This record gives sequence, C-alpha cells and structure tokens, in this order.
Amino acid sequence: MDRDLFFSASRVLNKFNTLWMRATYSFVSLGPGASVHYRCDISRRRARQISIGAAVYLADDVWLNVEGQPSEEPAIVLGRGCKIGRRSVISAKNSIRLEDDVLLAPSVLIMDHNHRYSDPSIAIHAQGTTEGGKIEIGQNCWLGYGSVIVCNHGMLSLGRNSVVGANSVVTRSFPPYSVVAGNPARLLKRYDSTTRTWTRVEEATR
Repeated sequence: MDRDLFFSASRVLNKFNTLWMRATYSFVSLGPGASVHYRCDISRRRARQISIGAAVYLADDVWLNVEGQPSEEPAIVLGRGCKIGRRSVISAKNSIRLEDDVLLAPSVLIMDHNHRYSDPSIAIHAQGTTEGGKIEIGQNCWLGYGSVIVCNHGMLSLGRNSVVGANSVVTRSFPPYSVVAGNPARLLKRYDSTTRTWTRVEEATR
C-alpha cells in the first residue's frame, strides 16, 4: 500500500512539474501528453533550444544539456513518443535529433561534442569543448543500458529500427535495421525483409 501511495504521489508531482514547465519554460515545443519527471535537469535558459514532442516521457534524473551559442534551429529534438530512461544524458552543442518512438534504457549518453584536452598545461575543464558534429537517431531505435552515442565531427546517423547493445560505444553511422554492439560498436545483424529475420553479417566476424 505504501509503495502504491509513493508511485501515486510521484505521478502527481510529474504532472504538476510538466504543467509548470509548460507555463514557465520557453521550449520550442512541449507536446501534448508529454511527461517530464520532477527530478529532471533542464535549464530554463536553454529551454528555447529544446523541442519535446507529443507523448514524450522523460524519466527520473534525465539531463537535457545544451552547450554553445543559441541558433535558429533547436539543438535537441525529441520526436513523438520517445521514452528517455532514468539517468540518461543528452548533451548537444550543434544538433541531436531523435525521431519518433526512440527508446532509451537507463544511463544512456548521447553527446555531439567533447571536452578539449589539446593543451596539457591547462586544466581540461578550462579548455572548452570541441566543435563537434551532429547526431540523428532514426525512428523506433532502441539504445540499450549504458550505451554511448558520441560524434566529434560530421554527421552520425543511426538508421531507423536499429538496436544498440548495452554498454556499447557508437562513434560512426549505421544503416537502418541494424543491431550493433561493442566498444567501438560494430554491426552484428541486419533485418532481412525477404526472410523476415535478423541475420548475422560478415563484419561481426572480423
């Protein structure tokens, strides 16, 4: 009974937090049916660079971070129905776009830049960040627990309906309907529409 009361109270807090953000944060959009957990970390000042679609769910301790100067286009776009697992971090300097229904397990990191470390005589935290790149995660992708998607330059694209294994580190693009895993991540399987099965690929044996 006590556990049921806790979850009921949490849902109420989440609802009020979402309503409060909708009224006081200048998001590019905060779609209908979206839910933002009351312990999420989102800067009010950076909200104008974040677009959250309809029915998006942000779980406990999610951090949406925007670096760099404001631009005309939003730095973070979460498409309709995206589910962002607890303790996940999305940190954008240029552009991170999740298409509809992307699912993130807990503790996922998506980052389109990195810390500079070129001058050993200067503390890393004082050297700023790299120019970075852009990241696009296709519709209906699933990113497993603890996975990392990082792009230091150019465009990193993960095609639709792809799966990233737990604790994998993705640093390059993969086509739609891929299963990738490892550090660095490599292609393990592709979906064969003819046989309607997920089939291992040659890259997995290299």
